[in-house]
Amino acid sequence: MISTHKLYLGVGQRQLVSDLEWQVRAGECWSIIGRNGAGKSTLLRALAGLRAPEAGHVALNGRPLPEWPLAELARQRAFLAQSRSDAFSYSVIETVLSARHPYHDNRYWEDSDDHAIAVKSLEAMEVADLAARDVRTLSGGERQRVAIAAMLAQDTPLLLLDEPANALDLAHQVSVMNIVARLCREQGKTAVMIGHDLTLAHSVSTHALLLKGDGRWLAGTTADVMQADILTEYLGHPIEVIRHGKRSIFIPNEEIL
Repeated sequence: MISTHKLYLGVGQRQLVSDLEWQVRAGECWSIIGRNGAGKSTLLRALAGLRAPEAGHVALNGRPLPEWPLAELARQRAFLAQSRSDAFSYSVIETVLSARHPYHDNRYWEDSDDHAIAVKSLEAMEVADLAARDVRTLSGGERQRVAIAAMLAQDTPLLLLDEPANALDLAHQVSVMNIVARLCREQGKTAVMIGHDLTLAHSVSTHALLLKGDGRWLAGTTADVMQADILTEYLGHPIEVIRHGKRSIFIPNEEIL
């Protein structure tokens, strides 16, 4: 689905990711894990084609991102930013309908199919009752769910999500992550997402990419990569893994004074 080839990312004189050779296949659900400043969001923006790498390239279905026409690329990948600002007084339904623009070709207005997809996406995020609301009046959690609804309405094979659980309460964190995992499992979509909740990431992801923040990285299945000693090294903090039935619970191994 998407791959990186000798990818190098940096900020100023600091290298974040070095020589990244990485392949994400259809149906896989990946979590990118690392400390603050390790380059997670920078990498996700490069995967979306929103940031040029210092060296190497990203390919979607074997085709380098710069070779994709923008409208065609927008039908292949959707990107959920970590934060957003709403400068205009759009309603919730208008905000979600805007995600259908890549499918309009030569027509300007949305049709009934677009509306049906938008409403279904709002229902999945449990915000259909907010359809007429001005997005600027929503709470942070409500706005996040509307943004995810727009991503679902864009209906792309590849989903790139920067902290999708951000600002959500516990129930909606679990709901959103389960929806993403189910799309990968049942519809063959591919997801790459950033999150800081290791337990939640492990429960829904098939694979994980760890970033050290100094160029080093490690990629593999969650079973191979999300181990206590490896996470401790990459996160710079002792991590303990507790098994509870079929679940793995990740906690910082340190007393709070």
